[in-house]
Parts: sequence; structure tokens; C-alpha cells
Amino acid sequence: MKTLFIPARSIIDIEKSLKKVSIKGKIGLITTIQFFNQLDKASKLIENSVIGGQVLGCNVKNAEKIKDKVDSFLYIGSGRFHPIQIAKKLKKPVYILNPNTDEFSKIEESEIQDYEKRLKGKLSKFFAAKSYGILVSTKNGQYNLKKAELLRKKLKNSYIFICNNINENEFENFRNIDIWINTACTRIEGKNIINLEDLPEL
Repeated sequence: MKTLFIPARSIIDIEKSLKKVSIKGKIGLITTIQFFNQLDKASKLIENSVIGGQVLGCNVKNAEKIKDKVDSFLYIGSGRFHPIQIAKKLKKPVYILNPNTDEFSKIEESEIQDYEKRLKGKLSKFFAAKSYGILVSTKNGQYNLKKAELLRKKLKNSYIFICNNINENEFENFRNIDIWINTACTRIEGKNIINLEDLPEL
């Protein structure tokens, strides 16, 4: 099946919001597809900035590639999921500029600690589990069947579930599954879902 990708660019001009940015040191600029076309403008208006590029919740390579060149990161976009992932993985301060609400904020250490606390709880469930459901999405860029098959060979009583849209409400139909392992987008969260990348080496 052929897939047509249509980028959804924001029509909001970020120049006004950029005036609220106050960060010392070298700044790495990152964003999502909505504001990607305005990164050059941001770089010209913010001194000591380095363009990282577009990030996804499950892929922060563009932030990682400039981590040794910057002291902190500025995420231009809405929500806190992406910047929390960067702060957690790269261990550097992450600020957020939300052009939709004109707000400027920072990811606090308490947010990262809360995330890690939830992860510890999920890891405890994983180690105590006796049956596993391995989630595979058929969406482009998220399809990881090979990884799922390798994991199934390592875990006894594990089953692969393949679907397009992962819906936690459907899990009630499989009550014999103790915990679900997500091989797709890390933005899919739930109390009984743990991401593949958060698992220890098996």
C-alpha cells in the first residue's frame, strides 16, 4: 500500500514568542514537524544557538548529535512528552517554548523523577510477570516485527499482537497477559505497558 505523507506546518509565527526565551550558554534548538520550517528564524534571533532539528518521542537523534556542543536545549512546540524524553536521555536542561500558548517553561527535575518512578514500577511488573504481550504496530516507521520476534524467543509465554492502532481498552480481552511490551511509538503509555527500549538487556 502506498502512503502519502502531508506535513502539517503551523501557521503561527514564532518570532513574538522567541522574545520570552532567556537561557544562558549554548542552546540546542529542537522541534517537531509543525515548527521545523521556522528553526532558521529561531537560530538567527537566539544568540549562541545550534540547530539540532526535528525530534520524535521515540527518536531524539537530532538532539543527541549536538549534545556535546550545547549546554541546554530549547524545544519549540506543544506538550512535554518530547522534551521529557530528551531531558531523561541526554541529562541536560531542557526548556520549552510553546508558540500556541506563548508560554516559556523548563522541564523540572521532579518531572523526570516522576517518570523514572513510574518506569521502576513497570520494571517490577515486568520481572514479576509470567506472560507477556508484545505489541507491534503496522504504521510506517513503527513496524518492528523482527525485534518482536527476537524478544518472543527470549521470553517464555510471550505472544505477538500486530495491529495498526494500539488501543489499551482492548487489553481487557486478554486478561491472561500480565504486561505488554510496546515496540512502537514510545508515546503509547499505560500502567501495564512498558517500552522495549526501557527493558534491560535480556
